[in-house]
Amino acid sequence: MSTVVPRLRRTHSIYPRFRKFTTLVNQSQGERDVKPLKGIRVIDLTRVLAGPFATMILGDLGAEVIKVERPGTGDDTRAWGPPFVGKESAYFISVNRNKKSIAVNLKDSKGVRIITELAEVCDVLVENYLPGTLKKMGLSYQDLSRVAPRLIYCSISGYGQTGPQSHRPGYDSIASAVSGMMHITGPEGGEPVRPGVAMTDLATGLYAHGAIMAALLHRNNTGRGQHIDCNLLSSQVACLTHIASNYLNANKEAKRWGTAHESIVPYQGFKTSDGFLVVAAGNDQQFFKVCKVLGLDTLIDNPKYKTNTLRVQHRSELLLVLSQRLCEKSTAEWIKRFEGTGVPVGPINSIQQVFSDPQVRHNGLVQEMEHPTAGPIAVPGPAVRFSDFEFDRPSPPPTIGQHTVQVLKDTLGYSDHVIQELLEQKTIEQQL
Repeated sequence: MSTVVPRLRRTHSIYPRFRKFTTLVNQSQGERDVKPLKGIRVIDLTRVLAGPFATMILGDLGAEVIKVERPGTGDDTRAWGPPFVGKESAYFISVNRNKKSIAVNLKDSKGVRIITELAEVCDVLVENYLPGTLKKMGLSYQDLSRVAPRLIYCSISGYGQTGPQSHRPGYDSIASAVSGMMHITGPEGGEPVRPGVAMTDLATGLYAHGAIMAALLHRNNTGRGQHIDCNLLSSQVACLTHIASNYLNANKEAKRWGTAHESIVPYQGFKTSDGFLVVAAGNDQQFFKVCKVLGLDTLIDNPKYKTNTLRVQHRSELLLVLSQRLCEKSTAEWIKRFEGTGVPVGPINSIQQVFSDPQVRHNGLVQEMEHPTAGPIAVPGPAVRFSDFEFDRPSPPPTIGQHTVQVLKDTLGYSDHVIQELLEQKTIEQQL
């Protein structure tokens, strides 16, 4: 650990050190649009996807998120393109709205001091460094909890903070492979396939967000912060759900099924005359309705298809009959015929079709913002809605170090003189 660096901020706190975690439960019914995490401040030491996704959700819910980036290059995903929107990668802007960016050199002891002082006035710190890295800098949970005992410190890693593989770096694709997710993804009889979006990262981000919310409530009851160990491997193994249960309880190894379901028939995608349609008959009554819509009433009385268990046993021959019928008409025609039957069906949409879908539009799943350098941008918005506030007026993803001076001055109370010295020494960087 480096030698002790003098405090850089004023000795008095310009913000209350201990802020009570309040939610809308504490608000009167007349107070609308008060977000549940208003007054909560988060230090975001994460890069790429799982961590930024978690902190973006916290920002959506009203937290002040301070994203700490490397001077010069910033978050790795800023360079993940094309496509780029101006100079910003489309990847980066997808998960970094509602954040401030400060550029701090953590290899400089004064940069470490800045993070330590931020921890004293923040509620949550989220990091995704390789386990042990921040301990070498003096920024471990043990280090920061001494000066900030109410700090909730969430670590996101590939495999966990301890254990035989904890030292290994982890990306979504690796964790997806190790966890068995790739083993069960892909065409039947074909090779393993990486899911089209980084679901392991996203699931981990959701777990981290939920754990942080629980820790805030726990702190409200106990007055203490705590360390949260969240990792890609555990998140994805936990999400194996019934696949894991099949093995743990019936010793049944999983296989790839393409769009089909191992235990339900029919429950998969079918080719139509112009695309694909997913039909999901989750019970016998729904299967009988499928038969009626398709004009295959004789299948209803066939003893081989009376129950789902029997349909699974005679999967191949049943699917052949259904496939031959479904390819005779267009996807839209079949959807129209299924409308009102209670049978879940849906087209396999392209991304263009997704954002043209009337329900997607109705659900407000696109947020538009004005980026300071890229101009107008649009990103997928929050997936949930609340009755007492709206996810309106989001702030655009920041440029590298866009808010460095603002945060050091307003949050930590640094003088102009100290800030200028830090800029000249390249401890920090301010985006013009």
